[in-house]
Amino acid sequence: MGRVRLSVAQRREELLRAALEQISARGVAALRIADVAAALGVSNALVLYHFSTKEKLVAAAFAHAAQDDLAHLRKLLGRRTSALRRLRAAVRWYAPTGQAKGWRLWIEGWAVALREPALRDVARDLDRQWKAEIAGVIAEGVAAGEFRCADPDGAALRLTAFLDGLAVQLTSYAGTVSRARAREWTDEALARELGLDREAVSARPAPPVRPGSPAPR
Repeated sequence: MGRVRLSVAQRREELLRAALEQISARGVAALRIADVAAALGVSNALVLYHFSTKEKLVAAAFAHAAQDDLAHLRKLLGRRTSALRRLRAAVRWYAPTGQAKGWRLWIEGWAVALREPALRDVARDLDRQWKAEIAGVIAEGVAAGEFRCADPDGAALRLTAFLDGLAVQLTSYAGTVSRARAREWTDEALARELGLDREAVSARPAPPVRPGSPAPR
């Protein structure tokens, strides 16, 4: 059977996801247009029709990954619950101990961004938006009296810097830090920025009580 005919948007997304898989497996330096084409069973010309150069394909692939990450972050921060629970969920997802984006992919991206302006812009924009989202929820929690933080923007920057550095340690130097210890440090960092005890951050939230059901003992 022939391949299903895709719309331009569907084809671009298919190519971008294939490119991300190949970057994760091979790295940006070793990536070839032919690798992406072969993974999908299409011609090199088709890839080049949508992305005229490898550099444009790589930048678009990382931008696509960044948008996926931001969408998930906003979903976590948009939940109808306390600011602390939302922040805890976001930080634990983003941390290298959780189910965050593929850290090998992003460490590879940071390295390439040192020499590729287009990719550097993608990484900078993701970083800026991530900090802004976190700072916004911290400000909400302060306004609601949940915790104390005199500088939400600074707190978001410090948390991001800490988690990015921790990711490099766990990803590039396996065995340097256990995941359990990294989780403890992550909770401690969030608690410190919010003026809370670590137990307040680490504690498992109580399940909600449904109307008409008995209160927990």
